[in-house]
Amino acid sequence: MALRIVYSSTIFPSQRKGASTLPSTLTLPNANTALLSSSSSSSSRSSIERIKSASLRNKSKTSRRNGVVTCSASPSSSVLPKALLFDCDGVLVDTEKDGHRISFNDTFAEKELGVTWDVDLYGELLKIGGGKERMTAYFNKVGWPENAPKTEGERKEFIAGLHKRKTELFMALIEKKLLPLRPGVEKLIDQALGNGVKVAVCSTSNEKAVSAIVSCLLGPERAEQIQIYAGDVVPRKKPDPAIYLLAADTLGVDPSSCVVVEDSGIGLAAAKAAGMKCIVTKSGYTADENFSNADAVFDCIGDPPEERFDLAFCGSLLEKQYVS
Repeated sequence: MALRIVYSSTIFPSQRKGASTLPSTLTLPNANTALLSSSSSSSSRSSIERIKSASLRNKSKTSRRNGVVTCSASPSSSVLPKALLFDCDGVLVDTEKDGHRISFNDTFAEKELGVTWDVDLYGELLKIGGGKERMTAYFNKVGWPENAPKTEGERKEFIAGLHKRKTELFMALIEKKLLPLRPGVEKLIDQALGNGVKVAVCSTSNEKAVSAIVSCLLGPERAEQIQIYAGDVVPRKKPDPAIYLLAADTLGVDPSSCVVVEDSGIGLAAAKAAGMKCIVTKSGYTADENFSNADAVFDCIGDPPEERFDLAFCGSLLEKQYVS
């Protein structure tokens, strides 16, 4: 059984290119919690000794400042991902509650559908990947609006029209820059691009909406170097791994050399099914989801001096696993 990384408020200082970090199976919770938990105390002691030995070999060190565990590493490895793949909504920008949800509701109001998705309901609907799929599942469950078409084919066109308008409203929000990038996103992307690591955004959202986020919030120079795989580019959306497998194939990299940054359970499932390492940065809607299958879990990427992880840490996940 691999010992999974579980970070909460852990902060990683900026690390030089080629730096190695603590083994990818090391557990570093907050200062007030136990180092490791296991149903077998002897197994725990054995695991701890193995991790201590591995940490010494990597010349990693931990320190505690102001009650926060800080980790750094001496350069001993040049392992970096071949590609760094980001989800969009909730990872690049926390768009769901005050972006997509508002745009859906404004669209419903324009069309006089008598439908409003409140914060809690939308959180449940996010378990369904894709906006068109989300609306279809909702109407199939609660009933279609009176002014909606009756046949399946017409309803499909009706949903597509709603989603098109919703995307237009959402893009207007993005272009006004009312929704900021999450902490550390620019930093990590710049580290990747600066070290020759391919970068892509893989999302179930509409391609135009994702492109607007990348170009408006990350800037045209970065946007030119970032591949986008979004919307209906694949027939099956997350948690199906199709979008991540497509990205690896078109980028010309092996899935096992990719690291994914996700924020949701369905995104994590897609990344792992594709055979990729996955770091979860929790978002507003996903904080309580089960991420036990993730390679690492943080509250965000973070910018110095409150950086949670960097590109060197992503590379460390691809190194040898230490198991109990």
